[in-house]
Amino acid sequence: MKTFTPKPNDLTHEWYVIDATDVVLGRLATTAANLLRGKNKPTFAPHADGGNHVIIINAEKIALSGNKLGKNLYMHSGFPGGLRADSYGELLEKNPERIIKAAVKGMLPKNRLAKVQLGRLRIFKGAEHPHTPQKPVEYEIKQISQQAK
Repeated sequence: MKTFTPKPNDLTHEWYVIDATDVVLGRLATTAANLLRGKNKPTFAPHADGGNHVIIINAEKIALSGNKLGKNLYMHSGFPGGLRADSYGELLEKNPERIIKAAVKGMLPKNRLAKVQLGRLRIFKGAEHPHTPQKPVEYEIKQISQQAK
């Protein structure tokens, strides 16, 4: 039996919506990364871009486990002295999209496909998003944070 290799005509890009309300950051990031890579499809191949578009809504309502509120998320501009450290607590109020994007980026492969796949991730603070004409399918993460129960 020969190994199946998807052709460009076999690759489709569906749209999914994930509600991040009371979902732990790591569980949300792994789910989004798997959908972005297309690992939920039977035609998955690690070298082919068969990933999906993922919309994450209610980004400000994610749950952080452990003592992450006091820890920092680092970013460097590439210039001397360009290290920037922001705590998760203040980022959760100001820019929760950056927290989720950094977590998902860390779970994608470190290759050329990662930039393309991360470009299909869209994160919004509120419950509204402008991608309703694409008819995204609701993807539910059943296990929520233990603190939220």
